[in-house]
Amino acid sequence: MRSLFPEPDNFSIERGLIAGGKSPVAGADEAGRGPLAGPVVAACVILPQDRGCHAIYQDSKKLTPAARARLLDELTASGALIGVGVCSAAEIDRLNILQASLLAMRRAVEDLDVVPSHILVDGKFTIPIEIPQTALVKGESRSASIAAASIVAKETRDRMMRELDRRYPEYGFARHKGYPTAMHRRVLAEIGPCPEHRMSFNGVAAKREDDRPRALRLELRG
Repeated sequence: MRSLFPEPDNFSIERGLIAGGKSPVAGADEAGRGPLAGPVVAACVILPQDRGCHAIYQDSKKLTPAARARLLDELTASGALIGVGVCSAAEIDRLNILQASLLAMRRAVEDLDVVPSHILVDGKFTIPIEIPQTALVKGESRSASIAAASIVAKETRDRMMRELDRRYPEYGFARHKGYPTAMHRRVLAEIGPCPEHRMSFNGVAAKREDDRPRALRLELRG
């Protein structure tokens, strides 16, 4: 029996571009603009045109960690083309978070094995690269390609933060992924930032070198 409320076609924008001769079409998104620590990670994804239901790809923020991991495995198995780009905390401090996010997306596009004919980009800004693009506000809910990219970016960044948690267990990165939770702010107030914190973000930067944790002081003097 068919549902009385069928899923919206979240591949219609891609399909229209492809019909107009723009193929392949990619979707790009990032994860990690808001955290106080860790990188910003972007992904660029080209979904297969002839594969099953694109509606399974949804905004990563609406999915459980288990669902994101499963969909990432499905993306890889489907033959989707995936590029990933990263900007470090140091680059974020040097460039600002917007420019670092756009640079990470450019790196994700450049990481693809093919050059897209058109890129659908989540948000209000396009990527600084000479490829035709369309910026889509709330793009994860409008484009399966962007939704797929959001899943890749979020899952990739979460895995990176779990790795950072093993290096700096006192901060609890595996739990909050660097976001400004009460726990994270409390630890920052107690012991200060580590080398993976974004020193340009409010509430992170130490006032004096001596206020910084020993690990950061040693790395800076390195």
